[in-house]
Amino acid sequence: MTRKSVLHLASLLLSATVGIAHAQKADLNFLNGNRPLLDAHNCYPYQGHWNDRVYRALSSGYPVSIEQDLAWYVDPATGKGRVLVSHTPHPTGQEPTLREYFFEQVRPTIEKAIKENKQNTWPLVVLHFDFKDNQPALLHAVWDLLNEYQPWLSTAMQTDNPHNLSPIDRKPILAITEDSNEQAKVFNDAVPVGGKLLLFGSAHTTHAPAGQTATERMHWEATAAPEQMLTEPATNYRRWSNNSWAAVEEGGQHKAADWAPADQARLRALADHAHALGYWIRFYTIDGFDPTEPVEKNGWGQGYNFGSLDAAMLRMKGAIAAGVNFIATDQYEVLAPLLQQNSESLRPSATSFSAK
Repeated sequence: MTRKSVLHLASLLLSATVGIAHAQKADLNFLNGNRPLLDAHNCYPYQGHWNDRVYRALSSGYPVSIEQDLAWYVDPATGKGRVLVSHTPHPTGQEPTLREYFFEQVRPTIEKAIKENKQNTWPLVVLHFDFKDNQPALLHAVWDLLNEYQPWLSTAMQTDNPHNLSPIDRKPILAITEDSNEQAKVFNDAVPVGGKLLLFGSAHTTHAPAGQTATERMHWEATAAPEQMLTEPATNYRRWSNNSWAAVEEGGQHKAADWAPADQARLRALADHAHALGYWIRFYTIDGFDPTEPVEKNGWGQGYNFGSLDAAMLRMKGAIAAGVNFIATDQYEVLAPLLQQNSESLRPSATSFSAK
């Protein structure tokens, strides 16, 4: 057999293997049994303050999602760029790098998990990227960094058809990013069939019809049928859906009235539809504190504030009941006990089994 024939046969075998392995639906149970988890919103320092956010998130229990906003900085002295964790697309250079702030900070947790090898508990950490811009240099640098830490990452094989979903190989970290097509070109399109996807994008969602006023847009977003808002099933790369709370309550946090059964039904319908299409679903962001409280105290912004802790907790409980996968909040210590209570309530008791 010629070398050309051997290569052709190998290609056919790879294609057949890929086709068999990937002709399946999304395994939503891969992540925490498809149950809710804490999404630690903006889990990084602002201007050198609140450096303990990753520690606080890891202390809240596992699994946990940790959001890292990313920006590109080029050192004027050296001309070299680096990936920084930043709240703005225009960092000063004083911000921590993604390597030092996230990967090296979680190293003890991840190495301990790998040593214990309790794969049924993985992934322990969801690494959620919010890119502040889509410069090619930034995207390629993140891809290179992920390759360095690939043994820690849950990966999936690239397929020749985006609707053939390959199983995700369990590792302690699951990396996700958002819906940008520029990101998809680097993180998905450039990966050859049989190669590894190192992170997973979010779904494209439908926006309000063009020409509407701001008020009309708010109404459409809160009342459009879930089938209108999310129309395509999950793909091998796009495996989760990212949503503003304005899709639940008209106008979002600042215009929210009392939490009502209709709001709970809306939230449940959106989550159920996403799950039916094979997506995990996220809603952002549920915070609740006195609006007169100085923002500087905790670094929380007013944009996601429901106005009181009680109002926020009602919505946290509602999101848990609706099966929302990623519940984003800046108040990690408030949501974590609610999730723990929910987890304990799902555990079968000794009296729940009938004698055989």
